[in-house]
Amino acid sequence: MGELCAGFPESYWRGLEPTGYPEDFVSALTRHGWLAALIPEQYGGAGLGLTAASIVLEEINASGGNAAACHAQMYTMGTVLRHGSDEQKQSLLPRIAAGELRLQAFGVTEPTVGSDTTKILTTARRTDGGYVVRGQKIWTSRALHSDVMLLLARTTPIDQVEKKTEGLSVFLIDMKAAGERLTIRPIKTLMNHSTTEVFIDDLELPATALVGEEGKGFRYILDGMNAERILIAAECIGDGHWFVRKASAYASEREVFGRPIGANQGVQFPIARAHAALEAADLVRYKAAWLFDQQQPCGPEANMAKLLASEASWQAANACLDTFGGFGFAEEYDVERKFRETRLYSTAPVTNNLILAYIGQHVLGLPRSY
Repeated sequence: MGELCAGFPESYWRGLEPTGYPEDFVSALTRHGWLAALIPEQYGGAGLGLTAASIVLEEINASGGNAAACHAQMYTMGTVLRHGSDEQKQSLLPRIAAGELRLQAFGVTEPTVGSDTTKILTTARRTDGGYVVRGQKIWTSRALHSDVMLLLARTTPIDQVEKKTEGLSVFLIDMKAAGERLTIRPIKTLMNHSTTEVFIDDLELPATALVGEEGKGFRYILDGMNAERILIAAECIGDGHWFVRKASAYASEREVFGRPIGANQGVQFPIARAHAALEAADLVRYKAAWLFDQQQPCGPEANMAKLLASEASWQAANACLDTFGGFGFAEEYDVERKFRETRLYSTAPVTNNLILAYIGQHVLGLPRSY
């Protein structure tokens, strides 16, 4: 993996700014089998666990790249593997493993409800032959670079279910077959993330597009969200190691007032603290990934891994930028690019405040805060 990443140096990623998609890199990952890490061997994949997949994404970010270009194929895979039908697996997984298809888009969030997923307005109405989907999604990254999208829609109105988490269903969308029923609009953001908003206009789906049981989709999505948080944590760990390595090298070489700036505790200590925070977060990441691979409950660990890793990477980013001083804002050093990229993960794919609320309520037994 390290050898492959070395073939795509920091200058490659810098050259993609502000909106270029790393097509060559993603194709190389696919060609070498890395994006099929979680696909079982019987379908042409490597049959590895989430721990191994997290190491792949960590290495991409630690090398100076950005795994956001392809990470969705890792975390959406769990929903398909655990809840998809045999027919869906046979139809999709060998083609994904071979690079014929990309499963990169995850349509969950909507502009009017944000993190309150149970209140989504996208609906899938039953018909004689399947479903008709209508609605809107936002922050659906890589929708323009994906062949298949995993979509969450409400199949039973929220006022007709006993629990608000019921009545939600997951569908596999063939994006090319959807044609003009899907309108995809890019969203320009702080970092190069290839994100979009998607408008779905009476899209007809066959019954075979439904993943698992109708109305149970929220539980299926949670599997994907736990995987997503563990993998995002790994990417943050990779970012953090890049920042610490970059800052340490520069602080050892850069001389001001006749001595390396790294000899000054005001420069050295923030880098050291960031390294310690990364090491601690990494342990939680590995625990969460191990639990996931053992098919044990891992919600608290997945959430804490994402929280701690995103905070540690941001700590490392600031230590690195402070170490470089004015040069840190220059494009040629890549610090400002990575600084922007890692800042995302304090806010997305779930804000750290919601993680704290989850820990308070579900781990510590405190009163519900939202």
